[in-house]
This record gives sequence, C-alpha cells and structure tokens, in this order.
Amino acid sequence: MPRCSGSRIQTRQHIRAGVLGGAHRIASNPRKQLKCTRFTQPPTIGRRNHVIRAALAEKPSPAEDVTNPNLPQYKPKTAKPRVVVLGSGWGAASFMKSISEEASKNYELILVSPRNYFLYTPLLPAVATGTMEERSIVEPVRNIVQGKGDYFEAVCQAVDPETKTLVACFPKDAGLDAACFKVPYDILVVAVGSVNNTFGIKGVDENCFYFKSIGDASKLRRRISESFERAALPHCSSEERNRLLSFVLVGGGPTGVEVAAELYDMINDDLSRLYPDLMQYANITIIDLLDHVLSAYDRRISDYTRTQFQRVGIKLVLNSKVESVSPNCLTIKGKSGELRDIEFGTCVWATGIAKNPLIEELQQVVPGQSHFRSIITDGHLRVKGSEGSMFALGDAATINQNRALEYVDELFERADKNKNGELSLPELRGIMSEASKEFPQFREYELFFGSQGSRRFGNMVREAFQQVRKNGNSNDEASAVVGDLKETDVLTKAEFADLLAKIDKGLRALPATAQVARQQGEFLADLFSRTKIEPGCEIPEDMETFQYSHKGSLAYVGTDKAVMDLPVIGPLWGFGAGLVWKSFETYSQISSRNQLLVALDWLRTKLFGRDISRV
Repeated sequence: MPRCSGSRIQTRQHIRAGVLGGAHRIASNPRKQLKCTRFTQPPTIGRRNHVIRAALAEKPSPAEDVTNPNLPQYKPKTAKPRVVVLGSGWGAASFMKSISEEASKNYELILVSPRNYFLYTPLLPAVATGTMEERSIVEPVRNIVQGKGDYFEAVCQAVDPETKTLVACFPKDAGLDAACFKVPYDILVVAVGSVNNTFGIKGVDENCFYFKSIGDASKLRRRISESFERAALPHCSSEERNRLLSFVLVGGGPTGVEVAAELYDMINDDLSRLYPDLMQYANITIIDLLDHVLSAYDRRISDYTRTQFQRVGIKLVLNSKVESVSPNCLTIKGKSGELRDIEFGTCVWATGIAKNPLIEELQQVVPGQSHFRSIITDGHLRVKGSEGSMFALGDAATINQNRALEYVDELFERADKNKNGELSLPELRGIMSEASKEFPQFREYELFFGSQGSRRFGNMVREAFQQVRKNGNSNDEASAVVGDLKETDVLTKAEFADLLAKIDKGLRALPATAQVARQQGEFLADLFSRTKIEPGCEIPEDMETFQYSHKGSLAYVGTDKAVMDLPVIGPLWGFGAGLVWKSFETYSQISSRNQLLVALDWLRTKLFGRDISRV
C-alpha cells in the first residue's frame, strides 16, 4: 500500500444534541394542576458521599469537589421546588421555551450550561460553507429563560445525589477564572446530550474534524478556504493539489450527506468562479459501512441520493469500514476484507455518538442503570432509581420499554373474557387496546384490526409462526395457525406468547435526533405545567406518558434539491422538496429573529454568493 503523508490537522471534541429538526409543538396553556402523592420512602440514591463527576479519568481539583465546604453556595431564593436544568441543546431549550411563565412561577428554575446559546443544528452544514452565518442559527439562552428563571454559564463538574447538590464552574476555555460554586436542587433535569464516538479507531481525534458544534462548522469553513488558497500557490504540485482539495466525509447519514451536498454547492457555484484552474483537482468522497447512504430513510430515497451524487461527481465508498486515520490519509477495509488507503486534505468525522461522561458517572450510583449510551427513564422521563428527583431527555435518555412477553400469563388472563383457554380475534383486539398504555408497542398493531386489518394482522401472525416452525420450536397449536385470522379464529396461550414475542422484536429505542429531544422537552414542560412536580412525588396515574410522533425526515442533497421521508405521504425528492426543505428549516427556527436572519441568508447567498474570506 502507498504511504500517505502530509500535515496534521488539529481538532477538538465537541458535544452535540441532535441532527434533524422537528416542527412538533405542544401548547403549554395553563391547566388545572393535579396533585401528586408522595413516595412512602424518602428519596435516596447510591452510597453516601459518592459523587458523580463529569471529568474524564481526571481527579477533580478542590475547587470542583462537591464536598469542599469552602465553595460558595447558591442558596434557594424561595420555598418553591428548585428545578435545575443541565444543558442548552434541543431538550433543555424546548423545555424552557415551552413552559409558560405562569407555570414557571411554581418553581425556581435554573439553567446551567457552558454554552450560552441554543444552536439550530440542522443548518450547521450551511454554516460550514458560508450559506448561513453563524449568528443566524443561534439564540442566546438568556432570551429563552427571561421571565422564567435564571441562567448560569457554567460546566457541571460534579453531582452528589445524596445531598442533591451539584458543583458548577465557569468554563475554563473562556480564559477567566474557573469560579466554582455549589447549586442545591430539588429536581434535576439532565439534558447534556452526547459526545463524539470514534469507536476506538486510532487517529480520529488527531486528524479529523468533528461536526457537532458551531465551532466545528467554523473551523471547517476556514479549512476549506485555507485549502483552496494553499493549492492556488504557484509552486504547488498537481499531486499536492489533489491531496489538498480532497474532502472525505466518514458517515453516510444525514450529516455526512448534507455536508457533502453543501460543499459541492460551494465549489460549483462560487469557488469555480474564483479558482477555475483548481476545479479539476477538487473532489468529495463519502465513506459508509452500509451499502447505501441515508439508511434510515426509505430505500427509494437512498437510491435517488446515490444517483444525484453520481451525477454531480460525489464519490460513494460503501460497505467499507475505517480501520485507522493518519495525517492526510485513512485506511479502510472493504466488504471482502481488502485494505485500501484514501488520501485527503480534509476529513470530517460525521458518524456515531457516545455516552456523555456525566451520564456514565451517573449510572454508577443510580440503581438499575446499565444502558450502553444513555440513562434509562420511565415513560414520564423520570430517571429509573432516582425516586423521582431526576428527569432526563434527549440524547442523554432512553425510555424503558416493558416487554409484553414477560407478562404473557397476566395478559392472557385479562384477554380471555369467557375463560375458555383460547383467545378470539375480538378478544385480541380488546387486550391490544386495553393494555396499550402499559405496552406502547401494542398501539401500532391496533391498526391491523378492522375490515381489512384482520387480513394484515393474520399475515403477521402467520409469518411469526412460520418462522418459529422453521427454527424447530413450534408445537401442534402453533403449527395449526398458518393462515389468515378470521373473526372465528382462536389462539391458544402458546400461540399468543409467540405473537407477543414477534411484537416485542419490533421494539426500538428512539433515534438520537433533535426531533425527539424537542418533543421530549415540550412534553416535560407540559407535565411540569399540569402537575406541580416536587421531590419524592408520584405522577398521577392518569397522566399520559411520552409518545414520540415522527413528523418525517428531511435532508438536503445539493443543487437546490432535497429528499423527504414523510409519514402517510411517503418519499418525496427533487426541486419541490428542496423548496419545502428551505421553508421548513426557516419556519422551525426557535425565534422570529432567527427566522428572519435565516431567510435573509438564503436570499443573500442567491444574490451575492458565499463569502469565502478566512476570518
């Protein structure tokens, strides 16, 4: 294999909150508040004096130690429950924006985050290429919390769940003193998001650009300008120009696809006028482990995107895994196991998220927490094992989903109304509807019932039983049910268990997207508005749990075209979808100020092109 050489790219790790935006809003109009009942036992979490620390294998300084008695303490202003929100991403910002000023009067609200602005992440690729300006897609946190609570620009360094106290410090990268202090809390809302995931691949941290924050987008924008200016020097060889103007994106999801699309537009629309002699050297490559890009979308959208990229010259290297990254070169392994080197001038790492260090430490002291990426919550977003004193949302949270198969005896007993040991289709219909609150996975299967639904439901049952029989695990009762279910058909308990196992297989964790975090923030704001949440409080049984409503997925694919995967409607693509995408991203901004700035940036780019200045 050829040796790869070149200069080292300096990078830094940043935290993100999500990828896609959502338009879902829940009205938080004041309603009659419901009373809550208290736990019989006082809330206790973990071992005494055990502290949750956000440091990465780094011992905290005395100033960051929650047990340090010399740290100043921010004492409660009132007797109201103090609710401390960690983070300023999609989940935290949606919560603070959606909770009404009237409802906020029932709490002492405090938001703690090292980032004093909310970032509209779906338009980060546009910022990286100059289509959008940085400040058009950010909103100051203080504008969001104004009239509802306080904001502290600080990093949460440690949490003591026993004393319900956290230590926060002014960000070190701000260039001033750390200024650490304690903040007691009654309720803690954890919305700290996730971090970049390198999957243990050597050289990613040192040689790739991440794409999670406004700082990442700004660095990439400067890098693009630097690469073209460096390649334009008279003594630069053709080989060096090829390397400098090779842009590689690892990850074929929405982020990687949109960065590639925006980069192509920038090169084709603007840089081609300014650097006409360099166009023959510029190239864009996307590397992905799967055999198609946008794998979470409808396959027809993936095929359209591949065709669109092939038409404009964006290379797709699929079925390939990155083995290592060295300065200006990465090594990939193909499906057949062969190794191959790809030289680059700029490599963007746009794949994978990992557990936030604060979440990792939190899992060590809260019982029943073992998820590989986030902290487990119940349907109301309360952290399992926290006795009601913690909530979590966004990338930091995973909602626990009960498996129906574990309750097969109870469910069968409840469904068997006539106690004959068999379930008719009407009885199946009844239990699916009755138990859908306990087992949300039942809800979608209610759609299979009805005049045409019975046939579809029967096909699903038949496929489940055929698979069981194929694996040699069937019994006589299961083997008998291989056709479509009719109103007169019945299921035995064993067949009912096989059906529940099939339904449970469809359980999936919610995607780590901005759309999910936004809806969770709005749900939590509605919950805090309708019920006064206090330490050790049980949420009333008649309060609905969080139900994610997927509004669709969008992605920009270049040359004013976009793709949309919408519920009911299905896949859409082309110029019309591109116009809808721009309208949607403009409308979905968190404030009218941002909506106006984004609209003006679209217009500016069309009239005057992108600013390529390196500032």
